[in-house]
Amino acid sequence: MKKILLVCSAGMSTSMLVKKMQAAATDRQLDVEILAVAESEAKNHTDAGVVLLGPQVRFIKAKVEKLMGGAAPVEIINSVHYGTLNGEKVLDTALDLMG
Repeated sequence: MKKILLVCSAGMSTSMLVKKMQAAATDRQLDVEILAVAESEAKNHTDAGVVLLGPQVRFIKAKVEKLMGGAAPVEIINSVHYGTLNGEKVLDTALDLMG
């Protein structure tokens, strides 16, 4: 199972996006776990296959990359996809990054 981690300030704004992504994954019959957490909780999820940052926390990218230790790609979610809650596109981005 692939694990996709979304990180934002408090984990709240990304939770709506997670629901959209999970619906897209279910439609595609993908075996993925998608979580939204606050920045302070990211350290508990170093087993993630990819970490996507909310655009509002783009400034923590280097910090999260260091935390992940190169074990997973860390990328900023496209602002338009984030703002429109486009779960399909964000899921595609995560899957592409995981290879």
